[in-house]
Amino acid sequence: MKIKTTRNIFLILLGFLGLGAIGGGGALIISPTGELIGMPLSMLEKSPFSSFFIPGVILFSVLGLIPLLLIIALLKKTESKLAEQINLFKDMHWSWTYSIYIAFTLISWIQIQMVFLHAVHWLHTFYMFFAIAIIIIALLPQVRTLYKK
Repeated sequence: MKIKTTRNIFLILLGFLGLGAIGGGGALIISPTGELIGMPLSMLEKSPFSSFFIPGVILFSVLGLIPLLLIIALLKKTESKLAEQINLFKDMHWSWTYSIYIAFTLISWIQIQMVFLHAVHWLHTFYMFFAIAIIIIALLPQVRTLYKK
């Protein structure tokens, strides 16, 4: 596969994650009862939350805004001394590393949801595989070459 095609798939995956999380998180912020998206408050009985507001804020900001900002950073390859401080892959641009971080954050988010809900929905499975796809695409030689320092 061509380098730019692979990179574009990578960016599209991050964009899909970001836009979906902004939509879902935004709906939960606007309607903390979950009514707007058909999620009853009873789903939160075994969680530390009494409404969907805090989960909505986390979803909106962490899995929504961050992936969209990462797309910009991946395209522009901007420098950030702050971001570099927790870049575990020193030979790679920090934005590439953070895309791996965000995929593992998504896996953690889904795992925590399943624990609190005591249930598995088909969307959990979808987003688990989606996170794995982000990691696999990021690890492809074509993508790694683009973001190697």
